[in-house]
Amino acid sequence: MIQSAFLLGIVIFGTCLFGIYTRPLDFLANVWPANAVMLGLLLRFPTTATPLGWIAATAGFILADLMTGSPWGKALILTGANLAGIGGAYAVLRLYSREAIRLQTPESVPQLVSAIGFGACLAGFVGAVANPVLFGGSAVGGWAFWFVTEFANYVAILPVILTIRLFSFPQGISLKRLAYLALPLLALLFSCFASFEIGGPGALAFPVPALLWAAIVYPRFVTILLTSAFSFWSLIALSADLFNYMAGASAENALISMRLGVSLITLAPLMLASAMAKQKDLIAQLSHLARHDPLSCLLNRRAFGEEAQKLARYCAKQSHPYSALMLDIDHFKSINDRFGHATGDQVISIAAEKISSCLRSADIIGRVGGEEFAILLPKCTREQALEIAERIRRAFAQAQVTPDNRAPISVTVSVGLAASHDGSADVEALMEEADKALYRAKHLGRNRSEIHDQTPGWRPA
Repeated sequence: MIQSAFLLGIVIFGTCLFGIYTRPLDFLANVWPANAVMLGLLLRFPTTATPLGWIAATAGFILADLMTGSPWGKALILTGANLAGIGGAYAVLRLYSREAIRLQTPESVPQLVSAIGFGACLAGFVGAVANPVLFGGSAVGGWAFWFVTEFANYVAILPVILTIRLFSFPQGISLKRLAYLALPLLALLFSCFASFEIGGPGALAFPVPALLWAAIVYPRFVTILLTSAFSFWSLIALSADLFNYMAGASAENALISMRLGVSLITLAPLMLASAMAKQKDLIAQLSHLARHDPLSCLLNRRAFGEEAQKLARYCAKQSHPYSALMLDIDHFKSINDRFGHATGDQVISIAAEKISSCLRSADIIGRVGGEEFAILLPKCTREQALEIAERIRRAFAQAQVTPDNRAPISVTVSVGLAASHDGSADVEALMEEADKALYRAKHLGRNRSEIHDQTPGWRPA
C-alpha cells in the first residue's frame, strides 16, 4: 500500500511537470494530464485509492508547483481545483459497473461524460474563485475556462488509461489486409494535414470521418489511442495558434469554444468503437453457441464436420496419417431411466471433460449424438490412436462418475477406431468405418476398443 501510494505521488509529480512546462506564462496549462492520469490509476489500481495515496498525490501536485516557482497560495489553490475535479469524477465513476468503467458498452461513454463533467464542474467552482485572485479575470470566465480545460483533458487522456491493454499484431497478414488496415490511419493523417492547409471554421472537423472509419475497422483500444492522439494534436495546435480562424471573438472565448469542440468531436468515435466492440462480442457469442453443444461445451455435429474436413485436407496435403475415434457411453439409456435426465446430463458433461483431458491440443472432438462423441486425431497412426482410445476407456473404467448429490455411478465407454496411414482417406468414410467398429465393440460386450478391419472379437490387453 505504501509503495503504491509512493508510485502514485511520483507519477503525479512527473505529469504535473509536463503540464507546467507546456503552459503559457502565468496561465493554465494547455495540456494537463495529471488529473486524468490520477483518476485512471485510482480506478484501474484500487491499491492507490487510499488516504495515503491521496496524500502522496497531493504532495506531488504541490511540490511540482513549488519547484517551478509558484508561491504557496497559488500552489494550494491549483491543487485544490485538481483534487476537487478528481474527487468528484471518482465518486461518480465508482457507482458504475466495471464494464462501464472499461468502456465496453455504448452507454458507458455517456456515463463517463457525466462523471468527468461533474468533476470538471467542481474544478470550475474553484476556478471561479481562483481566476479573479490569480489572473485578475472574472468568476464566470474562470469557471468556464477551468471546466472546459478539465473536461478536454479528461476526454483526451482518461479513456486510454481505462482501456489500456496489450495487443498483438496479426500474424501472417496479407498485403491486401494490411492495406485495408492502413487506410483509416492514412486518412486520419491526411485529414489532419488538410485542416492545417485549408483552415477555416470547419477545419477541426476534417478528421471526424477518418476517426469514425477507424472505429469500425480497428479494435476499441486502437481507436481510443487515435482519438486521444487527435485530441492532443488539436489542443496543442490551438494553444500554438496554428488554426488562424479566431477573428471576431476574443482569444479566451475562442479557445474555450475550440477546446470544447475538440472534446465533443472525440466522443463520437469513442461511442462507435464501444458499440462495435459490443457487437463483435455478441457475434462471437452467437458464433460459439451456433458451433458448440451447450451441455458438453464441445463442437456440435455440424461444426465438428467442418473442422474435421479442414484437418483431413491438411493431413492429405502433407501426407500425414490421421485417425478417427467414435465413442459411446455404455448403457446410457438405463442411466437416464434409473437416475433421471438431470443425472444423465451431468454424466454427459463429466464424460466430455474426461475425454478432453486424454487428448492433445491439436485433436478435434465433438458431440455428434445423444451419448456419442467423435474425435479426429491428426498425425496419429492406428497404433497411437489405439493408445489414446484405451487411455480414454480406462479413465472411465477405473473411476466412478459422481453427479451432484448422487451416489457414485460406474460409467464405461466403447470405442471404435479407423485410421488412414497416409491421410488420403475420405474423412466421412473414415468416420463411418470408426462407427462400424464402435457398433462391433458394443455387440461384443461393451467397455472395449475395436479397430476397423481387425479380427472380430479382438480386444487389447
